Amino acid sequence: MNSFMSKYSSYCYALMRIVAGFLFLWHGAQKLFGFPSPMPPGVPSFITYVAGPIELFGGILIMIGLFTHGAAFLASGLMAFAYWIGHGTKALLPIVNSGELAALYCFVFLFIAAQGSGIWSVDSLKGGGKAPDR
Repeated sequence: MNSFMSKYSSYCYALMRIVAGFLFLWHGAQKLFGFPSPMPPGVPSFITYVAGPIELFGGILIMIGLFTHGAAFLASGLMAFAYWIGHGTKALLPIVNSGELAALYCFVFLFIAAQGSGIWSVDSLKGGGKAPDR
């Protein structure tokens, strides 16, 4: 049975990819440039210099839909690592350990890695994106 939103699924997916990439890139900008807000004191340097570029450039690539499979897979792995190293050592459940954002990013990016760039992407302009089903 088709829902009333079925005909808009490719557009909704594109919007999710664009917004997720846009929101993610700002975590990298914060780590690398202290913008739009500075990093809290005491953050280990490997977080800044490893996670920062993946978040910034991965977010940009996901947002514009370029090399989307690889960028989203790398971002998903980073967020899984962030969850288990930064949050999972405190408690198992995300509601308890404040890891909801990392867990959600992990699975959103895993879904994007599996689906590809879709419409409204640089990959689709090059012919490398997954063609819409509808």
